[in-house]
Amino acid sequence: MAETQGQERTEQATPKRIRDAREKGQVPRSRELNTVMSLLAAGVGMLIFGHGIIQSINQLLIENLTIDREAAFSESLLLGRLGDTAFAALNLLLPLFALLAAITVLSPLSLGGWVFNITLAAPKLERISPLKGLGRLFSVRSLMELAKAIGKFLLVFTTSCFVLYLVLDQIVGLSLRPLPDAMSTAGNLAIACLLGFSAVLVLVAAADVPFQLWQYRTQLRMTRQEVKDELKETEGRPEVRAAIKDKQQQFARQRMMSEVPKADVVITNPTHFAVALKYDQADGGAPRVVAKGQDLIAARIREIASEHGVVLFSAPPLARALYFSTELNQEIPRNLFLAVAQVMAYVFQLRQVKKRGGVRPKKPKDLPVPEEYTSELKQEAD
Repeated sequence: MAETQGQERTEQATPKRIRDAREKGQVPRSRELNTVMSLLAAGVGMLIFGHGIIQSINQLLIENLTIDREAAFSESLLLGRLGDTAFAALNLLLPLFALLAAITVLSPLSLGGWVFNITLAAPKLERISPLKGLGRLFSVRSLMELAKAIGKFLLVFTTSCFVLYLVLDQIVGLSLRPLPDAMSTAGNLAIACLLGFSAVLVLVAAADVPFQLWQYRTQLRMTRQEVKDELKETEGRPEVRAAIKDKQQQFARQRMMSEVPKADVVITNPTHFAVALKYDQADGGAPRVVAKGQDLIAARIREIASEHGVVLFSAPPLARALYFSTELNQEIPRNLFLAVAQVMAYVFQLRQVKKRGGVRPKKPKDLPVPEEYTSELKQEAD
């Protein structure tokens, strides 16, 4: 920790840093976005359900304002009617409340996603510490939130005054209209005002969301030393190193297997070893080992070679010598030039017979593999 003190946080957060912060509940959030989505949902809900709700409420008012003499002087009947009316009104507003509840729950997920960690509910002393509270109160973040709140208040207040000025005459005239007409007009005015306020707050949310994302990325920035320490910690784990090694070996095998169809010949043991050779006459060098393997890998090399018509040549001493003495993409050793040359000559003669016809060439036997060379390889294999 001492090494990171005094260093500037200039590096972007690594995936591990973001994942750890997310597990701690640190994700970008925008209250302005949540407010706008709730208001828009209320406006859309009123557009969808408002006409039916207003008509139903109008009918409830007519029914409950028309009271006969017996009900007017009976407390039990009045209380029963009041309960029935409240239940009916709740049923009318239930679809709108369900829509608002769904948007209230889902809107925070639109920025930062879902985060659930029971440990976040545990009490922390720093949350009730007066010194910590004063530090948060006079922090740059608090000042920014105060500036946003003042700006939002001024914007909403100005918009409200403007909207009220536009609809003031209609609001005053509601008292002169019949009840059904007044209810319908009041509902339309409420929806228009709600959508107008939402449109203004969309501008606030459009400015707040990028700010919250920028602030979130800024808070998670790391120093160069922290990046190096995290890299060492991650790659230093045995399971990570093993996974990386397995992936590297897998990619290497895939590349190697893709070279087998391009080979001129595959020299086999015939079951335990397989070495694929490629001779480029234009290059002028010696044949190269483009693939090699033992046991299961050798079987796969032979299978691919058979599928693509590559010649399989059984020569156990030569196959073992090539396998243990030559790495991938390396030229064969000088001691094996003569033996490999006889194999390559046989392969090229087979190609000519397939193209032009003729007598099949005789397969070479007793290839000249130096005995002292192969004996060392036998000891290594053992």
